[in-house]
Amino acid sequence: MSTFEALGLEEGLLLSIQSLGFTEPTPIQEKAIPVLLQGTKDFIGLAQTGTGKTAAFGLPLLQLIEKGLKSPQALIVCPTRELCLQITKDLDTFKNKKDHISVTAVYGGTSISMQIRDLRKGTHIVVATPGRLIDLIERKAINLEQIHYVVLDEADEMLNMGFKEDIEFILKNTPNRQSTWLFSATMPAEIRQVSKKYMDKPFEITIGKTNAGAATIDHQYYATQHHNRYEVLKRIIDFNPGIFGIIFARTKLDTQDIAERLTREGYDIDAIHGDLTQQQRDKVMGLFRDKSVKLLVATDVAARGIDVTGITHVINYELPDDVEVYTHRSGRTGRAGKSGVCVSIVTPKESYRLRQIERLVNTKVHRMDIPTGKDVCRKQFFHFIDKMLQADISNGEYEAYLPTLKEKFAEVDKEEILQRVAALEFDRFLKYYENAADLNIRNDDRRSDRRSERSDRQSSPRDRDRDTKGRKFSGGSGYQRLFVNLGTKDGFYKASFLQFILDMSDLKKEVLGKIDMKEMTSWIEIEPSAGSKMIKAIDGKNYRGRKIRMNDAESGGGRRK
Repeated sequence: MSTFEALGLEEGLLLSIQSLGFTEPTPIQEKAIPVLLQGTKDFIGLAQTGTGKTAAFGLPLLQLIEKGLKSPQALIVCPTRELCLQITKDLDTFKNKKDHISVTAVYGGTSISMQIRDLRKGTHIVVATPGRLIDLIERKAINLEQIHYVVLDEADEMLNMGFKEDIEFILKNTPNRQSTWLFSATMPAEIRQVSKKYMDKPFEITIGKTNAGAATIDHQYYATQHHNRYEVLKRIIDFNPGIFGIIFARTKLDTQDIAERLTREGYDIDAIHGDLTQQQRDKVMGLFRDKSVKLLVATDVAARGIDVTGITHVINYELPDDVEVYTHRSGRTGRAGKSGVCVSIVTPKESYRLRQIERLVNTKVHRMDIPTGKDVCRKQFFHFIDKMLQADISNGEYEAYLPTLKEKFAEVDKEEILQRVAALEFDRFLKYYENAADLNIRNDDRRSDRRSERSDRQSSPRDRDRDTKGRKFSGGSGYQRLFVNLGTKDGFYKASFLQFILDMSDLKKEVLGKIDMKEMTSWIEIEPSAGSKMIKAIDGKNYRGRKIRMNDAESGGGRRK
């Protein structure tokens, strides 16, 4: 068994680690710290979130910093404001209290003048989000000449969010770096390209298998029909009293709809999505962190960088289009050695993705029976009884009420009291689930689905090319084809591009067919009834300073050569 002492850390840092209660390094820390302490090797560390990556790069940085030099020597780049603040907080916790090492966070959504003022005071380590850092570079408000160490944390997340060009710009503007350290949960081709271009023979380690899910996470799924999704979600929540979790939905419209419906029904829930201001987002995240809100419903883009301890469940309201995104979703739970559950609600059309996910995370996703109404009521009842038995009555404040209570209940036996308590607590549940339907997909349902799919495949091309009113679609596959002047060069990959166009248009995934992406342009198949709405929502808008052009691919300007 390895110890922190054996890794080569100095005494001051060891004392800080001991005061935090850390007794032995995690696997990523054990393998990374001795290499990074050399300060001269480029490094790639592949490990899931929640495995101790911040300490793996943070402790070596704190030891390598020249305390007497007050210009930035280390730069940590991460995808979101939340992660930026979390890393800054962790470094302040890790550092030797006798060493006057300054750590400065710079991120969007807050005053840049205040951050410039902090940088001018002098700092040793800068933790930054890409957009704000580039803004500071272009304003010549930050000096990167003395940067020796660059850390790219959650590198795959940054690339998924379209920051590839930003990362390359930042690396070009740190010409005197001695080493680059890249940490990522997955290793897509784009990261490999960046490493080949900007890193010199990096030392690479993998904790577990690449893309593998954490061993502390139990992966489960419930099979149901599409129209039953919401009811299944409610049963999952009700069947897990004490749940503290994140529900992932595809679009901001879905997040709002789910949150509003559950709020009306009395659940402690809120939503985060791209339309929230930073102030609104901070308020929601504050309520979630202190557990005033027990459930958070979020899009993948809005949830990136969330680092909240104690999350018991991640619920996939729908499976992501890019199976690698599943790894990031599930990684929000089962952190720091604690167990967690990742639950997916799966329809027959999505079942093939389960096999892809199992191959990706190298673990079995267990099929579970959707709880019956009686199962839910039973679970809630015993949870309430346990809470009642564990209630703290030691302070004696209730003794003054005992004589009155005894008088009130003198003619009522113990069994009736318990029944009345249960009735008060469970009347809503019992009434709601009294005639609850079975939401599971049974064998007969699966056979019916397969017959329906065969029927669709066997229908004539002429039928498939017409809508229900007999009109001929513009595309030969039953879809209208749209052209848009955005492509992979704009930092998109298929899943992030899908999220972008759905968020912009407030349309649902079901209206889309194939997406064909090229470097500078893309073609989108869409149901004719939704095509004009998407064009109206996206055409003429700006993306990273460039005007978006979207139109019908067949009517001009978008025919593929």
